[in-house]
Amino acid sequence: MKPKRISQVLDSMPTSDGAGVKLNRAIGQPLLRNLDPFLMLDEIRSDDPDDYIAGFPAHPHKGFETLSYMLHGSMAHKDSTGGEGLITSGGVQYMTAGKGIIHSETPKQESGLLWGFQLWINLAARDKLQAAKYADIPQEQIPVVVLSEHTSVKLIAGSLGGIDIRGPVIRDDIHLLIADIRVISPELQIFDIDAASHGFVYVYKGALEINGERVLGQQLASFHEGEELKIKASSDTGYLLLAGRPINEPIVQYGPFVMNSQQEIQQAISDYQAGKLA
Repeated sequence: MKPKRISQVLDSMPTSDGAGVKLNRAIGQPLLRNLDPFLMLDEIRSDDPDDYIAGFPAHPHKGFETLSYMLHGSMAHKDSTGGEGLITSGGVQYMTAGKGIIHSETPKQESGLLWGFQLWINLAARDKLQAAKYADIPQEQIPVVVLSEHTSVKLIAGSLGGIDIRGPVIRDDIHLLIADIRVISPELQIFDIDAASHGFVYVYKGALEINGERVLGQQLASFHEGEELKIKASSDTGYLLLAGRPINEPIVQYGPFVMNSQQEIQQAISDYQAGKLA
C-alpha cells in the first residue's frame, strides 16, 4: 500500500469563543481554514471554571453538522427544534444544522476539569437545506476495539483495524471515520485508510510519529493521497484519527453559516434576522 502523504503539521491556536470560553483551535485558524470535509476542530481543556463556565449562549448554525465529544466533564445542549440533552464523560452530541437551528451549550459543572472537542463537518449542497436534527450518544453506545494489550480504539464513526464494527455516527456519503485511540506503552500501529479520503491526526496527550513525521501534544497532522498510516505512539498517548472523502464544492463561510455562495450566506443572515432559522 502507498503511504498517506503528510501535508502539514501545525500547532493548535489559543483563542476564545462563545461567551469567552478559552480553547485551542486546530482547524478553522489562519494556517488551516478547513480540510474538506472538515471545517473546524476545537479542543476545550481547563480545570479553571473561569475559562469555561459562561459556555456558548444561544447562537445559530446553518449548512453543516457539529459533533461534540467529551473526554471529561458535562455539557448541556438545548435547541430550537426541542432537542435537549446532557453530554457526560465519554459521550457525543451530534447535530445536523441543515436549513437552520439555534442552540446553546452550557457547562453543567461549577468546578473541575472540562475537556472535550467540537468538530464541524460540512454538508454537500444537496443536503444543506435538510431538516435540523440532534442526537445524544452516551459512552455506552460507542464501541471500543482492543487492537493489542497496549492500544484500544473508540469508534465514534466508521470502522478501523480490519474489524467489522462501526461507530454510531453515520455519514456514508463521505465515508466518515472518527476514532479516539489510546496507547499505554510504545507501539506501532498500521492503519489502512480509504485512498480517496483526506484526514488528520490530532494529538491530545503524549506524542507520536505518523509516517515518519513527529507530532506533539496539541498538534495536528493532515494527510491525503495514499492508503497507509504508520503511527508509532509513545507511552500514555491519546489521539484523534479522522478521515473523510472531500465534498469538492465551494466553501463560503460567515461565522456559523457555511454555504456554497455569497448569495446563500446573505440569505442565511436575512433568515436569521427575520427569525426564520428555527
